[in-house]
Amino acid sequence: MTDSKADFNPFGKLTFLIVDDFENFRLSIRQMLRSCGADKIELVAQANQAIQYCTYNHVDVVLCDFNLGEGKNGQHILEELRHKKLLKRSSLFLMVTAETSKEMVMGAREYQPDAYLTKPINRAVLEKRLGSLISQRNALMPINREIDRENYPEAISLCLQALPRQPRYKTWLMKTLGDLYFRLGDLTHALKVFDDVLAQRELSWAKFGRCKVLLAKRSFDEAVDDLRELIARHPDYMEAYDLLAEGLERQGRPAQAQQILEQAAQHSPNALLRQKHLAELASSNQDMDTASDAWRRTVELGTYSIHDNSDHYLALGQTLSDLSEGDPEEEGAARAKEALAMLKKMEKRFAEEEGITVRSQIIQCRIYAGQGQDQQAAKILQGLQPVLENTAALDAQTGLDYAKTLFRMRLETEAKQLLADMAERFSDDPDTLQKIESLLDEPVGFPQKIKARTLNRDGIRAFESGNLKEAADTFTKALEIVPDHAALNLNLVQVLMKEHGNNPGDSDLLRRCQSCLARLSDLPEQHRQHRRYVALQRKLKGLME
Repeated sequence: MTDSKADFNPFGKLTFLIVDDFENFRLSIRQMLRSCGADKIELVAQANQAIQYCTYNHVDVVLCDFNLGEGKNGQHILEELRHKKLLKRSSLFLMVTAETSKEMVMGAREYQPDAYLTKPINRAVLEKRLGSLISQRNALMPINREIDRENYPEAISLCLQALPRQPRYKTWLMKTLGDLYFRLGDLTHALKVFDDVLAQRELSWAKFGRCKVLLAKRSFDEAVDDLRELIARHPDYMEAYDLLAEGLERQGRPAQAQQILEQAAQHSPNALLRQKHLAELASSNQDMDTASDAWRRTVELGTYSIHDNSDHYLALGQTLSDLSEGDPEEEGAARAKEALAMLKKMEKRFAEEEGITVRSQIIQCRIYAGQGQDQQAAKILQGLQPVLENTAALDAQTGLDYAKTLFRMRLETEAKQLLADMAERFSDDPDTLQKIESLLDEPVGFPQKIKARTLNRDGIRAFESGNLKEAADTFTKALEIVPDHAALNLNLVQVLMKEHGNNPGDSDLLRRCQSCLARLSDLPEQHRQHRRYVALQRKLKGLME
């Protein structure tokens, strides 16, 4: 015999978790669920208890208050459960809140709760909202089970079978189908699914899915145009901003990608991973003011987040160090002070992490040196040297940071030796090799680096407009800042050779070329400018014969 009550009572088959810091509310929701037929109900007051419970128990439905007092909130719980894959696709997460601010809603929506319930809640509302979600959950359970198992071909087959039988869930089925084809790399079928939906109705998720496929197919221009249009129509569709930024980066337009992420961060300021991406992009664009703001926000958002990381603190410390270097006035001193405080906080927060104190002190040394406090910087460096004596044991990031500090302390020989050793050790890591090249080319502080780069751009513009004398003078000024910069030296050589073509009797021009090329005599073969260096050396030899 079967239990007829259980057959007609979907609530009775499920396990529920209620998360709220007010006991009366927890008890009230439990009573409502029991009156709906629920039996297995767990109550917890704190975020960590909720996460621990989900770690060791299967939960079908989580009803979680957003504001849980001091510590993690409902968004942090949802973020961590999704990140650790502690919720199955068939599990339901309902965010319960009395707060309806845009910041809260946008932040929580980033991690896709199944629904919001606004306090106060009565039994009728709870039963109606939850009953509808449970019905959908049960109908789509076989598909979600296969997706959890990563059996995507079977999940696709079940979606196709369900489409004619479950017309009320057509939207969910089509969206899931497109996503599954995309995960399998079947871009043709994925595109067809999204196009079929869009042919009937202009739905934002289908437009977004289509743009994902276009980017994967390297149709960057079309994807970027469509994403701009999608954002214009739906300015709160946050995933579209992230995808548009990715598209612009892949087009080689990082400044525009940064602008899009800044726009997104204004709409939804509580998304840690987007703030981190913005910080990284701004840093690569040399926009250190924006980078410092974004790293600061990343660190702040990480306080209770599963994504908290010592690298965020280190990046903020490095950025503030760059901004404060050579600026002992009020603003520079304040940035240096903030950087030192942030690094000390990091050392306490990540005390168990291997090498964290050393990485912190490497940056502290540079901060003090940048503020003209050479004695304090030298003291830190002296304490570091025994620890860092075995440079072969350093990871890439620590090694690069240490070399940067050695350059700042005017220990150029030691810095270059360290980078040469690293180039050999990381010869199969193109990203690290590129960072080594950049540091060898520009072993100076941030302000000087920016000035040299500006002069380089000005020199290229002068050369392209045919003003050879101005180009040569500008490149020469830049080389006074970064004398070993490979590209700058070779730029100047090209200008001088062209000038020599106009004035073949001027042997001084060729001597200057010799001087520039001599600076690059130990340029490693793997350097991006090496082939150009060899070609210009050969050309100079021909001109001097």
